[in-house]
Amino acid sequence: MSVVTLDRPDRHNALGRDDVDALAGALDKAVADGVRVLVLTGAGDRTFCSGAALEEMESGRMSGAVFETLTERVASFPVPTVARIGGSVYGGGAELALCCDLRVGVQDMRLSVPAARLGVCYPPGGLQRYVTRLGLGATSRILLAAEEMDGPELLRLGYLTHLTDGAGLDAKVDALARAIGALAPLAVRNMKRGLLALAAGKADPSELSRLVDECASSDDVKEGLRAWHEKRPPDFKGR
Repeated sequence: MSVVTLDRPDRHNALGRDDVDALAGALDKAVADGVRVLVLTGAGDRTFCSGAALEEMESGRMSGAVFETLTERVASFPVPTVARIGGSVYGGGAELALCCDLRVGVQDMRLSVPAARLGVCYPPGGLQRYVTRLGLGATSRILLAAEEMDGPELLRLGYLTHLTDGAGLDAKVDALARAIGALAPLAVRNMKRGLLALAAGKADPSELSRLVDECASSDDVKEGLRAWHEKRPPDFKGR
């Protein structure tokens, strides 16, 4: 497991251009290190992320296009990603968390995306991500009506996949990450690739079949079956 922390608590973990570059570098390192699970979190207990730094947006140093390169990178990360949301999410920060495969939030968190209040239209990639992952109704409430929502409502809508109180957040995230990390990494990676392709409407049947066949002939599947019969934890190698 690798943990990447957005470390600007004094400005609600808003992301400037340098932060985006640093986060991209952290993602590159995680891939090079062969991590099985990536946890993305924000420093402090007030805000997970408030999106792009407004002062840099106003100066032109930061842009929606730059921020979108980050969201696309997180959304397409090859192994499972878990957003540890210990505080509220605002604006682009809400989408950044949505890019993760799983989102663990706390009861008293808040989500607010004020794009329509600022005269900002979300780019096509962001709109598609919201609709694909949450559906049109929930997306309309978040983006068109700019509703503020709490943890229980976000769980009901599917924005959160897990909900806990603040005291139990670390234990919940750690247990989830450890459970995923113990699974067959090749199968998990291939299924994630297939799921993302299907969700985007870009699934190639031959490529999906190749992903299945790759796992069927892997050492991992042999180890998984042996461990099952021998009633012991499997020792997966990811090949």
